[in-house]
Amino acid sequence: MPIDKSELRRVMGHYATGVTVITTFSKEGKLHGLTANAVSSLSLDPPLLVICVDKKAESYPCFEESKVFTVNILAEDQEDISRRFAVSGGEKFEGVAYRRGGNGAPILHGVLAYLECKVYASFDGGDHTIYVGLIEEAETRDAKPLLFYRGGYRTIGD
Repeated sequence: MPIDKSELRRVMGHYATGVTVITTFSKEGKLHGLTANAVSSLSLDPPLLVICVDKKAESYPCFEESKVFTVNILAEDQEDISRRFAVSGGEKFEGVAYRRGGNGAPILHGVLAYLECKVYASFDGGDHTIYVGLIEEAETRDAKPLLFYRGGYRTIGD
């Protein structure tokens, strides 16, 4: 018998993760983004990463429509950005500094790093879809990461 979802959430909460905002856009060109920590590197050759997107997310259809996304890895001073993109609805990009990357998805200003991807493959993952992204561009800067651990935001040294 599988573990209860609330117990799984509690147990997995003990695994510290980085915090990202994954951005994309709709077929009409409207920008979309969501906060996620289900992100992992997959392969160096070819350069691949994995993201997991909730099928109930407002932005979910955009990944199939645009076939691109950008993983914005948040810096320690970007908790407010994480919270903004963690909720459904609203104009998430209003008042948020960004630029469009080479793939057309937004790169948020001040992030620790970003990875621009095109969808390489996708797989059903229960209530999520697992997207494998081919990394086409990436950049980082010297800063500390925003972390998530046991239901709260943390920084290195907490």
